[in-house]
Formats: sequence, structure tokens, C-alpha cells
Amino acid sequence: MQLVLLSGGSGKRLWPLSNDSYSKQFLRLLPAPDGGEESMVQRVVRQIKSSALGADITIATGESQRDAISCQLGDTVGVVTEPERRDTFPAIALACLYLSKQKGCAADEPVVVMPSDPYIDDSYFDAIGRMVEAVKGDVANLVLMGIRPDYPSTKFGYIVPEAASGSNVADAMRVKRFTEKPTAEKAVELISLGALWNGGVFAFRLGYLLEIISKYVDCGRSFDELRSCYSCFPKISFDYEVAEKADSVAVVPFAGVWKDLGTWNALSEVLGSSTIGKSTLDSASVNTHVVNRLGIPCLCIGAKNLVVAASPDGILVADKDCCESIKPYVECLCARPMFEERRWGTYKVLEHHNGGESKSDTLVKHIFLNAGKNISYQAHNHRSEVWTFIEGEGELMLDGEVTTVRRGDVVNIAVGQKHAVRAVTDLRFVEVQLGSPLIEEDIVRYEMSWPVNHG
Repeated sequence: MQLVLLSGGSGKRLWPLSNDSYSKQFLRLLPAPDGGEESMVQRVVRQIKSSALGADITIATGESQRDAISCQLGDTVGVVTEPERRDTFPAIALACLYLSKQKGCAADEPVVVMPSDPYIDDSYFDAIGRMVEAVKGDVANLVLMGIRPDYPSTKFGYIVPEAASGSNVADAMRVKRFTEKPTAEKAVELISLGALWNGGVFAFRLGYLLEIISKYVDCGRSFDELRSCYSCFPKISFDYEVAEKADSVAVVPFAGVWKDLGTWNALSEVLGSSTIGKSTLDSASVNTHVVNRLGIPCLCIGAKNLVVAASPDGILVADKDCCESIKPYVECLCARPMFEERRWGTYKVLEHHNGGESKSDTLVKHIFLNAGKNISYQAHNHRSEVWTFIEGEGELMLDGEVTTVRRGDVVNIAVGQKHAVRAVTDLRFVEVQLGSPLIEEDIVRYEMSWPVNHG
């Protein structure tokens, strides 16, 4: 079977630690089996690999998240990237085309699509196994997972099932109808009818979805050609485009541990400690969690029912009962991401200064390059850079010439000058950018290979 993990999100509900390129599923905050910390996507992939599913994993994501996935998961999963954000139906369609064209999966191959960030126990994957069996047993063309609700939530969509289907898969039930995010009163009524939360998990045969996809693109073309036609798909969710239009839908109920860690209040319930980072709570503080990703200490005195989160992107102080309200405020904060995790390491913006009409802008970064990794051979059209190396040893390529760089070395890179750096050991340096506009997109990349010996 093939398992597709959807990795998207704008990173606003867990601001300031998450942002557009570093969404919530990449935050390394959850307790890991080795005593360290792992992210939501690392936890889910670890659980999948230790389950009995035997699934091949493919992550469907945006190009801006490719580096974070590579850094956290390496080459243990397949990755397919959207050229642009177009909601869940196009993302799943592109992933299925990838399975068909790039991986050579047959039309009758079972495919399961699930989020990359649920907090679940191992019984979740038992339910996925039952969904796959329902697909193989032709109980329905499309099989969903329904979460047993423990309160009348207005945040989730609901699935209203009919009586048990009567198939050999005893807990698969035909779906009667869907209801999107009801009022509290309607949610109580739905639960009384046996309705389940829509867990955003779908199972089907690959050929079933390829038939739907063929309404928008010619599936006989190559994957690269199909990816270039991504804008042909409508901007619509998988629920609206497929699930609610399907005439053969079943649901498998799940009653194990399932949490949507979409708010700071929910996330604080599963953190391994009340403080992460340089943080101190006094004895009078109650039900307060602090996550500090800054290098300076945070002290809370008499704090009650609070979440305090600090990162290079900003500082949040919020009552836990109000955490669901932060998104519209964050949308008004138009600052660029100040921290990113890349395939080669991480960077943190230390300062960003707008020089105005008569002067160049200035941006200062701290860059950490993992040993053996390199930044691509590139040039910039609008900025010059000054690199000051503060720790480790590396190799610098400047207009084709390679030299060794160490702590204390300073390199000036002019506008348009080709440059790259490779870490021999873990390498830290400060990058000062001068110019306008200072944006990540101002990069022209070139093909190159590092020489084995350069004297």
C-alpha cells in the first residue's frame, strides 16, 4: 500500500515558532523515545514505520517546505511538491500522479491519504489497516476515518453514517451525509445520531482517483508535463471535490487517542515539560507553559493559565482559553520568516533594517551549516554579502576558485558574483546582506561540482 502524508499549512496558529516555511508539523517540541525532542511529522513517520502497515510513504508538500522535510526525514520518504498552493484536492491529485508515473504503482494499488501532524496512538494505524481492507474488499470506492467525538466541537466537519454495511469488514459503515463545522447546538444533535468527526484520512484504489483526475488533465502524459499543468486543477478541498460527490463512501470509526495540535492550548497538553529553552517559572505559576527559542532567559512570576512562546519571529503571551483567536492578529504581522530549517542546516535573522529611499537595506543572518553539507552555487542580482566565519572549517567557492575558510576569515561577495560554501566540520558564520530588495527569491543557481582535490 501507499501512504501519502499531506504537509501544508500557513504556520499562523502556532506563531511565533511556526511560519509559512516552517509549519507546525516541523516544530521539534514533542518528547521522543530517545529522551530528546521530535516534531509532529517525525513522530508520525516513526509510528508508521513501526506499525504493521508496511506502507511506502510519500509526502505531498509545497516547495518552501522541501528543505525542512529533507532535514528532518532525510531520504527515508518520497517527496512531491506543488508548484503553487491550490488546496487539498490538487495536492492529493498530484501525489497520485506521482505514484502512478514516477513510482509505477498499479491502478488497483490501495492508497491512504492522511495529515502529517495528528497526535495519535498506535491504534490509529490499526484503523488505517481496516480502511485498506475495506477498499480491497470493495466495501466502497472511498473509505474515510471517522473520529469518535468526545465533545460537540464546532471546529471539525462531521460524517453521519448509516447502519453497519453488513460486509465482512464489520466496523465499516456506509456514509449517509456530511456536515461541515456546525453550530454547537447542531453538533450535539449530530453526535446523538452517531456522527463522527471527519479525521481527514481517505483510502481508495489509485485507479479510482486517476479517473477523477482525468476530468482535468490527460493522464497519459509524463509526470513533469502533468505537474506543469497544475493550474488546471480547481482550488478546492478533497472533501468537496471527491468525498461529497462520491456515490460509494464508507467510514471506519476510530476511538483511540487523537488530538489536533493546532493551537498552543492543545499543544501544551502533550509537551514533556512546562518549560522548553531558557525559561524559569516560579512556584506561584499555575498551568503555564513557556517555549523559548531565543538565546536570552525568560522569567515568569505568578503566571496563571498562560502560554509564553518566544522565537526570532516574535513573542506571544496568551491566555490558554484565548489561543484559538491569534490567527487574525498574526495575519496582520507581515514580517518575513526569521528562522528556517534547510536541507543543509538552519539560519536565523538577527537584524533587518530598512534603509529608506536613499540607502540600501541591511539584513544580518546567523547561518549554521551541518558537516558535509553545502549551500548551492549561486549569485544575487540585488545584493552584496559579507561572510564572517565564527566556528568550524569549510571550503569556499568564489567564481570557480576554491579556498579553505576558518574562524576569523571574512569574505566579501559582490552583486552577481558566484559563490558557495561547503562545511568540512560543523560551520557557523554571520552573513550581512546589503541591497534592495532583500528577499530569499533573489537567487540565481548554477550547476557545479566540488573538486575532490584542490591543492
